[in-house]
Amino acid sequence: MKHILRTFIAVEINSSIRQRAEQLIERLCGVGADAKWVAAHNLHLTLKFLGEVASREIPRVCEAVGKGAAEVEPFELEVRGAGAFPSTRRPRTLWLGVGNGQQEMVALHEKVEDPLRKLGFRPEHRRHQPHLTIGRIRRGGPGVAELGQLLEQNADFHAGRVKVSQVVVFSSQLGGGAPTYEVLSRAKLGGK
Repeated sequence: MKHILRTFIAVEINSSIRQRAEQLIERLCGVGADAKWVAAHNLHLTLKFLGEVASREIPRVCEAVGKGAAEVEPFELEVRGAGAFPSTRRPRTLWLGVGNGQQEMVALHEKVEDPLRKLGFRPEHRRHQPHLTIGRIRRGGPGVAELGQLLEQNADFHAGRVKVSQVVVFSSQLGGGAPTYEVLSRAKLGGK
């Protein structure tokens, strides 16, 4: 194991949501905006990005995540709607949103964040906004306005539902292509 691991905590999605998201990504790619798209196998809902973590701290991080996850009962989550941060008129981060299950995701984030804060990880200063990142705009130019319009047209896009019963601590290795994710631990919700 490396001495420093780029680490994040996430909720995985199922193959049907992954497939629907991939279909939308293909349509969005057609406008020709200069974007970096997330590979379908890497799609997930990030709960918290920890950044670089010393490998000796990983067991404590995994234990903290497990404690937080145990305090939340499993729930169903709906991946619904397409949009962008900061807005569809000035898209930078392209995402699929969360319909039903949004409040539960916010609660899960808070329960996981609390024990991590005790380990010295800084808490978020704004309310967690659950989303599934599908791409990032590299720079403005041709296609960006059209991409924003296409996102607005897909504001009611429905990717499907997933039962959230665990959270995953991942490490991420950046390279020339898509990042490579490795599961460091899985923590069941409700302690079951």
